[in-house]
Amino acid sequence: MNTSGNTILITGGGSGIGRALAEAFHRRGNQVIIAGRRQEALDDVAGANPGIVTAVLDVTNAADIDRFSQHIARAHPVLNVVIHNAGIMRPEDWTAHAVDTATAHATIATNLLAPILLTAGLLPLLRQQAQSTIVTVSSGLAFVPLAATPTYSATKAAMHSFSESLRHQLKGSNVDVIEIAPPYVQTELMGAHQAGDPHAMPLAAFIDEVLQILETQPDAEEVLVQRVHPLRFVAEQGEAGYKEFFGTLNGKR
Repeated sequence: MNTSGNTILITGGGSGIGRALAEAFHRRGNQVIIAGRRQEALDDVAGANPGIVTAVLDVTNAADIDRFSQHIARAHPVLNVVIHNAGIMRPEDWTAHAVDTATAHATIATNLLAPILLTAGLLPLLRQQAQSTIVTVSSGLAFVPLAATPTYSATKAAMHSFSESLRHQLKGSNVDVIEIAPPYVQTELMGAHQAGDPHAMPLAAFIDEVLQILETQPDAEEVLVQRVHPLRFVAEQGEAGYKEFFGTLNGKR
């Protein structure tokens, strides 16, 4: 993937990793469109970065994804990169007498179904370009789940699987598929405390390393910063190593 000269759509572009990616690609001379539910948050990004374009999208609504896809095709006919960044991460208590499944429904709709539907909606447009890229955002937790957020971890594992299958089906076409798997990063994904957690990777450092990988490894299929390697490759340690890592991450019972 080239890091300049593109027209890039980023979902969840109003905050966190989405906003940071939007600003980084904007500085590199790309036309950037950010999408999200809250116009106010999108306007804040656009106001700080003249030239970034905004578009409201409710990723949990299939009809709105269809409307949005048609709008993007009309308004940005040279779109050649889509970054599926929108996501939510919420804890769940599966030990409760009555499990509240509202979080599971919302998480699956946002983290998994939305990028699948939006990919389907935008593929005809992406196929019209000389070269296009679909970028999915999974997580290190796709490979070792965080037990406190089981549905989040499951959706990220599913996005990794979907990315691999999509890449295989589109092999030889003009559409590439890249997966970014972030580690624990200083954003507000799980609240304000995360943004200042010293155990999390600083957001700016994460974005810098991601862009460095894209610039130096243009054919990369997975973008893996060093911080995520222990999660991504723990399976190579065998079953005992995996169980030990899982217990360290989640607390042994």
